[in-house]
Amino acid sequence: MTDVSFADVPQPDEAARAEAVRRHAELLKPVSALGELEALGAWVAACQGSAPPRRFQRPRVIVFAGDHGIAAKGVSAYRPEVTGQLVDNLLKGAGPVAVAAAVADAGLRVVDIAVDGETPVAEYKVRAGSGSIDVEDALSEDEVRAALRAGMAIADAEVDEGADLLVAGSVGVGATTPAAVLVAALTGAEPVAVVGRGSGIDDNAWMRKTVAIRDALRRARAVLPDPVALLRTAGGADLAALTGFLAQAAVRRTPVLLDGLAVGAAALVAEELAPGARSWWQAAHRDAEPAHQMALDHLDLKPVVDLGIRLGDGTGAATALPLLITAARLLTDLPTHAEAGVTPPNA
Repeated sequence: MTDVSFADVPQPDEAARAEAVRRHAELLKPVSALGELEALGAWVAACQGSAPPRRFQRPRVIVFAGDHGIAAKGVSAYRPEVTGQLVDNLLKGAGPVAVAAAVADAGLRVVDIAVDGETPVAEYKVRAGSGSIDVEDALSEDEVRAALRAGMAIADAEVDEGADLLVAGSVGVGATTPAAVLVAALTGAEPVAVVGRGSGIDDNAWMRKTVAIRDALRRARAVLPDPVALLRTAGGADLAALTGFLAQAAVRRTPVLLDGLAVGAAALVAEELAPGARSWWQAAHRDAEPAHQMALDHLDLKPVVDLGIRLGDGTGAATALPLLITAARLLTDLPTHAEAGVTPPNA
């Protein structure tokens, strides 16, 4: 069996970041007047190794779709068959992330990794659904590695086709349950602390979800030292593919906007497998799920926006995308005081 490993992750160019900070001090505005937009622009410059940064040419939103066996235990407001229906609608351009991606002028790609049903986007499909993680492994050893390799291949294909900014999202009924388990396992949180309302569950479903997470976390902690085993035991094929995608994007020096809880959980595992990868990621928004903030804290990532969004399909990240583009364009397009013939402050 072929092992899965990642090349060493390069780090963004700190000289370019410093030059971007210096340039901001000379642009036609008061010093530091653009707040967090200045830090975002400097991050883009560091990722590109260029100050001012180049305009983004091909931003891409990639949505990983997969079903989860735990959904049969009533942990979601939706029935399991809804995942396939959502994929069908996304392919027609219907769905919040499709709208947000169109507004941001970003391409949208949906990839079926583990939908329990047939879809026309199953090139990288690993299996249909996954095991119910409260009582069994999500995946086999072969499947978890196949899913990781699928994510790596998708990242490579996107970068090879010219993607210079990636947005990661996830679609799958029940996905917040394994995602919460991964976050709890890697941050040391107790089960009840990571349980959220997900798709809008009621109190009874919340209690079922809490029990499922408790039982799955007990199994996950037994394999905690091994990130691949953790994905096999308590993740799912879509989460494993997301992990491979995020790590490989960093290896390929391509910045990524992270969406909600499922992507954040995969990012935690990706950082374990490819240390330093988090330098290439920007948290787009703060998910309403409590486990998401734990993941961001663990990764030391600060979200661009906080809109109370609790969709994990990439909507929050695609909505934040124009802000990131604006941050980069300010460095590129705004003249300095000298270029504009304006006396600088304190001159």
